[in-house]
Amino acid sequence: MIGLEEEAASPFASDKLLAHVIASVALLVLLALVRFAVLRTLRSADWKDDAARVRTQQQVGRTSILALALGLIVIWAPELHAFALSAVALAAAAVLATKELIMCLSGAVLRATSGAYDLGDRIELDGLRGDVIRVGLLSTTILEVERSHQRTGRTLVLPNSLLLSRAVANETYTEGFVLHSFAVPLAREDDWRAAEKRLLELAREACAPWLEPVRKALERLARDHALPAPQTEPRVSLRLADPARVDLLVRIPVPARQKARVEQEIVRRFLGAPPGET
Repeated sequence: MIGLEEEAASPFASDKLLAHVIASVALLVLLALVRFAVLRTLRSADWKDDAARVRTQQQVGRTSILALALGLIVIWAPELHAFALSAVALAAAAVLATKELIMCLSGAVLRATSGAYDLGDRIELDGLRGDVIRVGLLSTTILEVERSHQRTGRTLVLPNSLLLSRAVANETYTEGFVLHSFAVPLAREDDWRAAEKRLLELAREACAPWLEPVRKALERLARDHALPAPQTEPRVSLRLADPARVDLLVRIPVPARQKARVEQEIVRRFLGAPPGET
């Protein structure tokens, strides 16, 4: 039955197409004859102004072309409608097929317009952390950095589409300085007051070279964004992790790429002497 329907529809479609072609040719011939007759009449007329004659002839030519275009649109309207539907379907399929590519390009535009990060910045995106070594239209390449702030030697290629659905953390946004925190656990029976004092002394000594640059950088950032200026001095706070343990939380101002070194320096010096010894 399907084959018979297709065979029946095929001659009908051919006849319809042939009718459209004949109508188009007839319209073209008719307009050509009309244009020829009008131009011949204009040439034989007595014109006092040659410029007016030329303008009129040009207007006749433009009108003929417009009439031909409108006539062809009317004749071929069903086919044009089918073509438009096919074009829309094709465009939708192309969008679906290139969805990831479009999202990557959109992510690149978002990064460029928002200034989220640039070459050399240390960022964290979708749980992956590292230094940006390449920024492209489709992806961003970072040199991986572990949670211990040590480089692994691996490069990670992140699609820019992640920027549309994930938050990106830029650790070097404040001119390369950050307020870094780390915990030093103690047993509940230890002398946490002496330990707190010792850690604070060590943090101040380790951070002394850049206390002033950090303060100026963060104050400038706060002023630019209408925010209260944060306290940049090293500090130690307490956290009761569980009934048997006390965590001393050390917060220090430090260059973003020296967090690991400064943290290790403080911890090693703290462990190298009794908590109450200065």
